[in-house]
Amino acid sequence: MTLRSLILEMRSRSHRVVHDLASAANSTPASSESNRWSDIPEELLREILIRVEAADGGSWPSRRSVVACAGVCRGWRMLMNETVSVPEISSKLTFPISLKQPGPRESLVQCFIKRNRATQSYHLYLGLTNSLTDEGKFLLAASKVKHTTCTDYIISLRSDDMSRRSQAYVGKVRSNFLGTKFTVFDGNLLPSSTSTGPARLRKNRSYNLAKASVKVPLGSYPVSHITYELNVLGSRGPRKMQCVMDTIPTSAMEPRGVSSEPSEFPFLGGTTRSTFSRSQSKPSRSGSSHLRETPLVLSNKTPRWHEQLRCWCLNFHGRVTVASVKNFQLVAAAAAAAASSGGEGLSPERQNERIILQFGKVGKDMFTMDYGYPISAFQAFAICLSSFETRIACE
Repeated sequence: MTLRSLILEMRSRSHRVVHDLASAANSTPASSESNRWSDIPEELLREILIRVEAADGGSWPSRRSVVACAGVCRGWRMLMNETVSVPEISSKLTFPISLKQPGPRESLVQCFIKRNRATQSYHLYLGLTNSLTDEGKFLLAASKVKHTTCTDYIISLRSDDMSRRSQAYVGKVRSNFLGTKFTVFDGNLLPSSTSTGPARLRKNRSYNLAKASVKVPLGSYPVSHITYELNVLGSRGPRKMQCVMDTIPTSAMEPRGVSSEPSEFPFLGGTTRSTFSRSQSKPSRSGSSHLRETPLVLSNKTPRWHEQLRCWCLNFHGRVTVASVKNFQLVAAAAAAAASSGGEGLSPERQNERIILQFGKVGKDMFTMDYGYPISAFQAFAICLSSFETRIACE
């Protein structure tokens, strides 16, 4: 059997194999077809998966072959997770959990957001080409929900399912009454300090999500806070924003620093480990950071006033084409402060500001979103959603 025919057969049968394995887990013998795929020698299977990973070119839609392999059975999924590098190294978004992992260190992942004014919804897509007109690969969706004293943006893996009780629920962004302060909540975070969390769920894999969600509240763990500076004098100028990343230490920006790196969604994969496995963080219900180090703070890069154009300007390297108060670039707070003071007293490396997130308008309801290490696609999307909120007090 050739590699191509093997991939095609796995695509067509992966869902059926998973269903057979699920039935087998409920006390029925494993089917012959399940054994056919799951009993392949590990050395041979590893070699096959490595070739599949290398043959797809690293981009969508050909990357579906890698996802099809991971959907065959638990053994295949575990080996494929070992084979596929995280976005920080490969710059590739392959599995849903990739949306919660830090972006690449040496480049930015190019995405775009489409806004639907009628439904108050926002869709995040991965750019497949350098063109701003491609269809893109759908990543996340958000829906705006207004309350009396605040506004919520519900973020989901599916555009047609925005329920917080759904397995597709990722998290939410909540604003205060004025729309000047926002809190990003992670809906899939299971802190190790929760007694009803990983240890208990691991013993019984056939748990009921509705029951589990009562004991492990979804969207209850703040992971970042966004603040827009009040414009009390009413002076005209760009917005000023600051983002405190509660689960990312400042040391993550060092050459050998590490950021939080989840392994799987607790309710979508076979593991229920705490989402943040590499950082020394422990989220708190009260919103305070429990990092052993100072949390990373991001600030918007200060734009320059262009005398000829008579407007505030930033260099988006062609990724933003329409002037808007929503446009911004985020850098580490220390770099932003150095830039505003002229960079005095800092080394050349510190004076060179590295863009972590940039967001800007390219059409009436089209925006680009480019992000990189140490934040994830989910965190970047949440920060960009806060920019859509109208706030007269900040402008």
